[in-house]
Amino acid sequence: MRWENFFDDLEGQLASEWEAERAALDTEAERLRLSRVALRERLSMLVDRERDAVPPSFDLADGTVLAAEVTGVGADWVALDGGRSGALVVPFASIASIGMPHADVLRSARPAPARSALADRLSLGFLARDLVRRRIGVTVHLTHGRILAGTIDRAGADHLDIALHEPGTPRRASEVTGHRIVPFAAVAWIRLDAGATLA
Repeated sequence: MRWENFFDDLEGQLASEWEAERAALDTEAERLRLSRVALRERLSMLVDRERDAVPPSFDLADGTVLAAEVTGVGADWVALDGGRSGALVVPFASIASIGMPHADVLRSARPAPARSALADRLSLGFLARDLVRRRIGVTVHLTHGRILAGTIDRAGADHLDIALHEPGTPRRASEVTGHRIVPFAAVAWIRLDAGATLA
């Protein structure tokens, strides 16, 4: 009778140690998975979040704080719906921090669905060239605080050319007050003119 209790006790200890070891391995596997998650993946998990919750808050390099919903994610930028502010584009390098409800923090850390190869090639340069093609007016907010309003004329591999003119007016040679070449590294965020979308 005592031997049965002894063996039951040993069996319980082994099962407990096995569960503890498996839990430790699961925890380590999760840490390893999270170590490979990129900001792009976490932001893409916010695209279809519940809209009735508090929107994420983006602290940017120029000191701006934007409360906005994530509507799309490119290779190195995120598209935001700023409500009355309209469509916004923020390079990842310009994001200082993102505030959101704890449920969204946890959801964004889940494994993301596979992305298309095309989405991974949609860089800020690609987006800027699309804005050139569509002649959409923009306001470019620079990391040091200056604001440039106008139309992007050209976009290179790591910079854009902007013709400066009054916001909300079409680009006409007679309305252009100057030109600037802006490295992408200096862009904190871009606001598209009212009514313009990234779709």
